[in-house]
Amino acid sequence: MKLICSKQNLLYGVNIVSKAVPTRTTMAILECILIDASSNEIKLTANDMELGIETRIEGQIEERGIIALDAKLFSEIVRKLPDSDVIIETDASFKTTITCETAKFNIIGKPGDDFSYIPLIERNEAIQISQFTLKEVIKQTIFSIADNDNNKLMTGELFEINENQLKVVSLDGHRISIRKIQLKENYADRKVVVPGKTLQEISKILPGSAEEDVNIFITDNHIVFEFENTTVVSRLIEGEYFRIDQMLSSDYETKVKINKRKLLDCIDRATLLVREGDKKPIIMNIEGESMELKINSFNGSMNEKIDIKKDGKDILIGFNPKFFIDALRVIDEEEVTLYMVNPKAPCFIKNEEESFIYLILPVNFNAATN
Repeated sequence: MKLICSKQNLLYGVNIVSKAVPTRTTMAILECILIDASSNEIKLTANDMELGIETRIEGQIEERGIIALDAKLFSEIVRKLPDSDVIIETDASFKTTITCETAKFNIIGKPGDDFSYIPLIERNEAIQISQFTLKEVIKQTIFSIADNDNNKLMTGELFEINENQLKVVSLDGHRISIRKIQLKENYADRKVVVPGKTLQEISKILPGSAEEDVNIFITDNHIVFEFENTTVVSRLIEGEYFRIDQMLSSDYETKVKINKRKLLDCIDRATLLVREGDKKPIIMNIEGESMELKINSFNGSMNEKIDIKKDGKDILIGFNPKFFIDALRVIDEEEVTLYMVNPKAPCFIKNEEESFIYLILPVNFNAATN
């Protein structure tokens, strides 16, 4: 094999597929990036058996071939090459020479035939969504997936398609995030759970153009995301997702409209007094037309008042401040509306159209502050 391509193109492709290289595996071949120049295009592929990424890069193929190179070593070499054309040559014994200007590396590759290719997935109905929208939806929900495997379903996000609406849901047992997106077309109803890791990696590599679309294909076991020159194939998480509709209520005793930036900044300031690992709640005392926010910790205490518009009863309620910060940071609106029932029932942050809903469970602050 012999190919020539710019360092910029090569590095771009390597950075994309590296997201699917496993950190730990018993199969050494999976620690490689596959360079496939066996046809008329140069394809780079990585696959950890749960997530596979393939991308095409521009370059010149002088001699067709295929080689698997250690991902960590190859990406480090490419990163540190001069900004010029890179020549990659292999021989029959898989010895690989990487040349760029006066720099020359010789490394040993593995036969490409041993590599686990990403599965061929039947592409029936393409669900189209703009790159920008998909990137935003992931950002606005991904923070509330669970970060451990105690319940596998909580480590993924529900993608539910109902005619021309996509609903994305994540939860971790303490909060729920929901985003609803209007699609351009009507589609067959689908309900699948996509691994959080897949969505995090897609979010990193998606250019995020508002003009360009992502094509999504769903089968019984896999989901495929296609955009520009890249294909991402991921296994789905098996199982029936939680019935969140029964957790959502439109009842409230207290409704508060508040400036989002003021509330976010105030909670952010309060967390300066909380050390990592401390479970100190932010206490909201809602009386009349003001909300007083208080926090007590080993480092001191803070309180601050914010003007609000309130319907309904006064309430004293406590929350994990991080959960409020995570939700408020991804809401674009200038003003947010909070709905509460009592100090032991969830708080909802949502807009009137319910295109976003954030549910946050309160904490027992009497026990936590003593």
